[in-house]
Parts: sequence; C-alpha cells; structure tokens
Amino acid sequence: MNPNPRQIKLLSVVRAQGSVTVERLADTLEVTLQTVRRDVQRLADEGLLARFHGGVRVPGSTVENLAYPQREILNARGKARIARAVADAVPNGCSLLLNIGTTTEAIARALTKHEGLRVITNNLNVAAILSANSQSEVIVVGGVVRGRDQGIVGEAAVDFIRQFKVDIGLIGISAIESDGSLRDFDYREVKVSQTIISHAREVWLAADASKFNRAAMVEVAQLSSIDRLFSDAIPPEPFMDLMAEAQVRFTLADD
Repeated sequence: MNPNPRQIKLLSVVRAQGSVTVERLADTLEVTLQTVRRDVQRLADEGLLARFHGGVRVPGSTVENLAYPQREILNARGKARIARAVADAVPNGCSLLLNIGTTTEAIARALTKHEGLRVITNNLNVAAILSANSQSEVIVVGGVVRGRDQGIVGEAAVDFIRQFKVDIGLIGISAIESDGSLRDFDYREVKVSQTIISHAREVWLAADASKFNRAAMVEVAQLSSIDRLFSDAIPPEPFMDLMAEAQVRFTLADD
C-alpha cells in the first residue's frame, strides 16, 4: 500500500504519543470510528502499526527499524516530492555524498538528468540508479554490504569517505527527536553518516513527515550540524523553532 495523507497523519499521531486509543484517533483526525478502524487495519497488515485491544501503538522499538520493503512504500509520494525539491537545488557539476535510505534513493532517481555530478555513496541502490547516467560519475564506498537494504557500513567505509571533501552531503535519517537530535538504529551506519557530515562543505537532510518525533537509539548529530532540511510537510512543534535557533534553512517540498 501507499498510505494516503490521512493515514500518514494517523501514523504521525501514533509515533508522537507512542500509543493511542481508536477513539482518540477519530477525534484527532475528525473522522468516524469506522474510518479509523479501517485505516488501522490496513496499516497493521503492512506492519506499520501494532494493534492492541482498543488502540494502536508504534511497532518494534528504538533499537530496530522498519523492514526495508515497509520503509520503501511508507509515504512514497512525500519522498518523491522531497526528491524533486532536492534535485532542483543541486547544481550541475558538483560533488555529493549520499548515504543509506529510501529517501536518498528517491533523490538519486530525481538526479538522473543532471550533468557533471561526482557522487560518492555507501548505498548500492543509489549507485545502480545513478550509474545509468553517463554524464555523471559514481564512486562506491568499500565495506560490509547489508543484504537487507544494500547499504555499505563498517570502518572500511568510514576510512574511504575520509579521503574526500565534497560540496554537498545529502543524508537521510530514521528519527528526529524533540530535543533536536538526529537519530538512527545501526551504530555502524551512524558512523558513516557522521563521517559524511564532517566531510561535506554543506549538509542537507531529507526527512519526510514520519521522521519527526520518532525515536531511535543512536545519535547521529544535532540539527545544528546541518545547513538545510527538506521535508514534505511543516513539522510539528517545536521543530520550526529548533531549526530557526540552529540556523537551518527549511524547504517545504509541495506539489
């Protein structure tokens, strides 16, 4: 499934509160109980929510991400809008570092018409997408390949990236918490993302609405470490204030 805007908002409410009754969801979304139950059933069937008697909760925990196929379909339309906005901002003839994630893969698809890019990535899916563009060069990071999402992690990946200083580091993230911390689940992946941040002249973060107020175990950085944030929706409080304080330029990717 590709969740519709109401279902995406439902997911955001559940993630913000951890667990919610069906009645509270109906009141918050201003829809009928029947509509909420139908949405909850569909989302639970896809593994995006876990049901309990009378309500729903966030599946899994702070130590394990959703499976790659679930992440690939979650808010695919929003990620596509973000990708187009990022691609519009990326100039031809620049150097990029792209990390692991379904959002960065969407960005790669939006960059296939660019010319003169030099892209370094620890994401084999990104490399496969961009290598079809004969007008750009793709450099794949060495290291351990994770079979579940084709990401490359480990100390070899970190050491490889340290050789470079690129114009733009383009990163995705699993969670942005209300204290302004950017978080992920795999500490090996986090080490690579931290290295990308420190070896880019500008750092751009692409995060769809589902990432705000989500929890994950490992801190990647603080909002103050990035220069631009692209999202498909205005984030809830207190994130706009946090971005203003950290001097992060926010771009809303609309239709």
